[in-house]
Amino acid sequence: MADNHNADAAREPAVSASPPTYEAEHRALLRPLSFISAISNSNEGCEERAFEPSEKVIVSISGDHKGNANEEGAFYASGGCMPPFSWRKLWLFSGPGFLMSIAFVDPGNIEGDLQAGAMAGRTLLWVLLWATIMGLLVQLHATRLGVATGRHLAELCRDEYPDWARHALWLMAEVALVSADIQEVIGSSIAIKILSHGLLPLWAGVVITALDCFMFLSLENYGVRKLEALFAVLITTMACSFAWMFVETEPSGKDLLIGIMVPKLSSRSIKQAVGLVGGVITPHNVFLHSALVQSRKIDPDKEYEVREALRYYSIESTLALVVPFMINLFVTTIFAKGFHGTKEADNIGLENAGKYLQEKFGGDFFPILYIWGVGLLAASTSSTITGTYAGQFIMGGFLNWRLKKWIRALITRSFAIVPTIIVALFFNKSGYELDVLNEWLNVLQSIQIPFSLIPLITLVSKEKVMGVYKIGPRMKIATWTVASLPILINSYMLLDFFSSEMGGVLYSSALCVAMATYSMFILYLIFRGIEFPNYLATTLHEKSSI
Repeated sequence: MADNHNADAAREPAVSASPPTYEAEHRALLRPLSFISAISNSNEGCEERAFEPSEKVIVSISGDHKGNANEEGAFYASGGCMPPFSWRKLWLFSGPGFLMSIAFVDPGNIEGDLQAGAMAGRTLLWVLLWATIMGLLVQLHATRLGVATGRHLAELCRDEYPDWARHALWLMAEVALVSADIQEVIGSSIAIKILSHGLLPLWAGVVITALDCFMFLSLENYGVRKLEALFAVLITTMACSFAWMFVETEPSGKDLLIGIMVPKLSSRSIKQAVGLVGGVITPHNVFLHSALVQSRKIDPDKEYEVREALRYYSIESTLALVVPFMINLFVTTIFAKGFHGTKEADNIGLENAGKYLQEKFGGDFFPILYIWGVGLLAASTSSTITGTYAGQFIMGGFLNWRLKKWIRALITRSFAIVPTIIVALFFNKSGYELDVLNEWLNVLQSIQIPFSLIPLITLVSKEKVMGVYKIGPRMKIATWTVASLPILINSYMLLDFFSSEMGGVLYSSALCVAMATYSMFILYLIFRGIEFPNYLATTLHEKSSI
């Protein structure tokens, strides 16, 4: 009877999805924390989830489960070789990456693009390319974390850090989200003001944006694919609008290639280069993407499904970021062609960009002012919706609040809408003050960047969390290098900003205390995430217990 059992076990990989016995120990590491799994299994429904099982998209293209089992069995029998690429599979996995890509073309990024083009011409296009590649690396790690653990970054932070650090991280994430949200709502309001020919003031645009955000999010009740389809329409609208303007300005192809391929940086363009790099890493987007990848039905305990998901999500995310790169390229080139070296270059911003474009280029068939307004409205609306979406995951993950989605959306919206209405009423007729406010909001977002990147790298490097899917030493070094660049750049940007904006002993003392506290918290997050060798960890534990 034992012989029969062994014979059956030997044949099992050919007909079953079970992995070989020698991998069982490694795959057991996939569960982030054993007590979390116990809670989920024994008390179903107590823990917040990004998506309920009934909401998830089935990514299988086979009509019967036997075919899937044979395919997975072949994967284990072949030593982990994935089956041939399938366009149908890629289509089923497509969606989360495109929602993630919206943050690369939000109003803050568009304003950074137009200012870079106006001030530095096409010389910073290479910075735009490499900043996008850096952003892709970060988002691929967010994907890996969400797929391999079955949980998103905010949920894992809730279990990884003590209460005081967890609440501090949640507060930082909310501040970054509200800062970005105010920019997005203001951008949408500016677009509505342009398209209404000035009849609707900024505060009316804020109210309209708040209402249409709820309307669009209601599409999720009909399935996540419907919401993804809406974003496909918005991204297409954006791309077509800015591409039309790009063609209208008749840029030089040779200058474009030189700007992309030849690195060039002058002392006058450092600030714009810093803005391009800093604008790519948006803290709430890391939380968002790690949650969105869970919209597909993937079992994190099955290596075949995880490897397959990581494969297709990597391709989808890469393709998705090509679109925002092209949009950012269009915007930078348009303003480089029209305003580089002119007196308007120093004063141009999101609020008056449409007026300057109309005066410079006009438009043969349609006024370029309204084409700009349509593109800006699509960018602002889509980024506002993803911001609200991210806010639900951040609040639910850090605080484990099991609230209905519309209630969480209402709370998240209120955090941004109330201060935005105040801002819109105060700055309704003042473009300069609106640009100054935008600078402060960029500073607030820059401050928060380490508090999403450091926990992400810490978690994705931990075998206890990731199991066999943790990143290797070389990738870890590369990731820390990439992450340190925007952190150092933004530190320089913050010091420069505060030193120019604040003066006096009291302000300087307060700034020193704030910077010291800020730096200590960052160092805490870094050193807490370092995994010491066993012998060193034992020594440290013994010394601490004396």
